[in-house]
Formats: sequence, C-alpha cells, structure tokens
Amino acid sequence: MTARMIRIDDEYTAKFDEIVSLSNGHIEVVDDKNLTYDPYFYERKATLDKIIQAVDDGTVKMLSHDEFWSDLID
Repeated sequence: MTARMIRIDDEYTAKFDEIVSLSNGHIEVVDDKNLTYDPYFYERKATLDKIIQAVDDGTVKMLSHDEFWSDLID
C-alpha cells in the first residue's frame, strides 16, 4: 500500500467514510498519533527542517549563547 496524508473538511467526513467503506479494503484509514497530539505537527516539522537546512548551508548563521546575548544587549 502507498501511504498518503489527506485533510477532509468536517462537512465531508461522512461522505469520505462512505467512499472508504465502498473501497472493499483498498483504502485504510490510519490515525496518526503525531496529529492527535499536535494537529500542526507536520507544518512545524517542515518549518524546523527549513531552518536546519538554512543553518547547514550557511544561509542563516547559528549564534552561540554568548553571541546572542551580546548582540541583544549591545
């Protein structure tokens, strides 16, 4: 099976459930515990991944604790 994430409008949930039930097991709905704890988990993860990539490729400079506070105070 191929795993994909989809978002469904609340008003369309019943219709989607009907489509799933008619699929004869070809569609399986699996709850993602990450989304249960934090509905914006994947958006936050994507943002953090972009920040890490920017630091790694030198686009953004990572400051040390001392540099941060000296820049803030000066």
